[in-house]
Amino acid sequence: LKLARTVLLTASGIVGLAGLLRYFSFESQPAPQTDFDIGPASNFSPGSRTVLPQIPAVLLHTLSGFIALSLICPHLGCTVETRPDGFACPCHGSKFGPQGQLVHGPAARPMTALRLQSTSDGHLHVYTN
Repeated sequence: LKLARTVLLTASGIVGLAGLLRYFSFESQPAPQTDFDIGPASNFSPGSRTVLPQIPAVLLHTLSGFIALSLICPHLGCTVETRPDGFACPCHGSKFGPQGQLVHGPAARPMTALRLQSTSDGHLHVYTN
């Protein structure tokens, strides 16, 4: 009985140690991309509204410059759709104006503006963090 106990305790210790080593060696998924180079600013004509599906976001070129808006609804995270008069959430019916301002809930705030930066070579970068 003493030998059986020693063998079982040793085996369970080895199995437990193997599980612990596997736990500590787990590699999580890489962090999602937060910096998107969307190309030269000259590619976007004044008055344009360009959907950037890889982000997801929309780039507005207004008279005052560029605005990037997240297409993730601030209500519950659905993807907002573009409409001729602005944007609409297909999940719960929130509506937003042409520049992302809240028109009709259930969302409690406007669409999220994303940080936008122009580099020295004229490229636009959209940051999601």
